[in-house]
Amino acid sequence: MNNSIKPGQVWLDTEGKRIQAHGGSVICVEDTFYWYGENKENTTGQDKTWHWGVRCYSSKDLYNWKDEGIIIPPNLEDETSPLHPTSMMDRPHIVYNKMTQKYVAWLKIMNEPPCFTVLTADHILGPYKLKNARVNPCGMAVGDFDIAVEPVDNKAYLISERPHITLYVADLNDEYTDVTGNYSEHFPHTAPPETREAPAHFVRKGMHYLITSGTTGYHPNPSEIAVSKLWHGPYEILGNPHVGDTSKTSFNCQISSVFKHPMKKDLYIAIGDRWRPEIPELEGEKFITGEGYEETAQMFRTIFDPEAEFIFDENASKNLFINASIADYVWLPLRFDGDNVRIEWMDEWKIEEFE
Repeated sequence: MNNSIKPGQVWLDTEGKRIQAHGGSVICVEDTFYWYGENKENTTGQDKTWHWGVRCYSSKDLYNWKDEGIIIPPNLEDETSPLHPTSMMDRPHIVYNKMTQKYVAWLKIMNEPPCFTVLTADHILGPYKLKNARVNPCGMAVGDFDIAVEPVDNKAYLISERPHITLYVADLNDEYTDVTGNYSEHFPHTAPPETREAPAHFVRKGMHYLITSGTTGYHPNPSEIAVSKLWHGPYEILGNPHVGDTSKTSFNCQISSVFKHPMKKDLYIAIGDRWRPEIPELEGEKFITGEGYEETAQMFRTIFDPEAEFIFDENASKNLFINASIADYVWLPLRFDGDNVRIEWMDEWKIEEFE
């Protein structure tokens, strides 16, 4: 039995198996927590298997997780299906629609052309039925994203990367299955690694926060946090929330979502993936100083700007095909200084430490 959270260490379920909930989120239903994400158990980097559906776990304490199985299974028969194991399905997000009394799941599908796929269910554990196979919001490209609901009026919003250009915030329809056509764009950049991806949204004291990462493949990079009074901005950039992170890797992780503990006064948990646990060993001193990240960032600048100067390092190129089945998780509490946000490294921490 676990009685604490140990960021970056191997996390096993109640059956002693690695938890497979990558690019994941946590949702609370009554008195039970559900942690769901990409099932990467067969994604070893040795073939084209990208996922094996969406797996979900349940818990009463956020420490010990029971495997509830694959709630959105892969489609093994149809190679053109967005749920085929070779389909690049990422970052499932599930929200509850009080008006329709349905759980709505959005999936990012990075096959050509990229799109979102939307499914609905009567229960968090499914079964999920395909509702909208292809969504390209307002005709735009899709990327890493988040879905969030305004508790006052139950209106929902999609926050998505527009790859290598901006992030956009789009209003969803009443069923949460498509957009309405109203959207805004934020954080413009010309190219990776500075372009923002992996938005994680949360609300605190009426303020809207977005934590994003840069764009450097599976090599982690500095996070950035921004805040706004409104869903559609404008957003004020506050900087990198990771305190003392000399490696410039957000403690070797990429945040996928932020979970507000419903039974705690002010506990927000950043939920992240340590996609490549081996990076510190591979890069050695370069990891500690941030030079490893800088080399990878420069590689991405070169890809998108052939005139940029590039110093090649073989470790920096190992970003595209990884053994995601052994990726770990980094869960850390957010600390607040007024509107500002800090994330400090902790080898171990407990929910009970918070009011």
